[in-house]
Amino acid sequence: MTAPWADWDHILKIDPDKDLPDGVTYGDLCATGTDAIEVGGTMGITEENMADVIAACAEHDVPLYQEPSSPDVVIEDDALDGYLIPTVFNAGSPFWITGAHKEWVRLDRDLDWERTSTEAYIVMNPEADVATYTEADCDLEADEVAAYATVAERMFGQEIVYLEYSGTLGDEEIVEAASEATDESTLFYGGGIHDYDSAYSMAQYADVIVVGDLAHEEGIDAVRETVDAASDA
Repeated sequence: MTAPWADWDHILKIDPDKDLPDGVTYGDLCATGTDAIEVGGTMGITEENMADVIAACAEHDVPLYQEPSSPDVVIEDDALDGYLIPTVFNAGSPFWITGAHKEWVRLDRDLDWERTSTEAYIVMNPEADVATYTEADCDLEADEVAAYATVAERMFGQEIVYLEYSGTLGDEEIVEAASEATDESTLFYGGGIHDYDSAYSMAQYADVIVVGDLAHEEGIDAVRETVDAASDA
């Protein structure tokens, strides 16, 4: 069966720890034309704020996924289409490669495997919270990123390779190298997308672009521009 993200161009990631612009609702964001909503964040995430955002988005007809930052914020809700679980391939701490995942499985014997998938993260911005949190080695050349992507796809069978620049726009050469290294995996790109042009530049290489901060900082019109760019690329 084909994975749903194989047909996506755009994901809107909503951070439960961040406010929305004045006058913007979660319903407005769900109606931007994005292919899916992913609820997740690195810092300040609780079970309560996760549940609140999921409940608000669940009222709207758009695929809805949770990206939990740790096992203790996982929300069991039938409204979710699934769980996208990061495993950080360039993490300095093994806890973020398999340790957190082991704890989740240990604590939840009834884990919903039918709706659970992993994302092979390659974290590239050393200033980002996720890089600090996972002790990621972000000093990578294009060929090293391509090698990580190949390892994720060929050795570990990852359906998603996620190139994460988190807060800064990535290097097109590196994104292109990751794209060329993946044949069967879907390449997600996230980081620094702030308008039509930046979205288009990354969507030329990535299969799916992930837009996050823009929704919290600018609102629905800016997000719609990136949806259009992802479709046009």
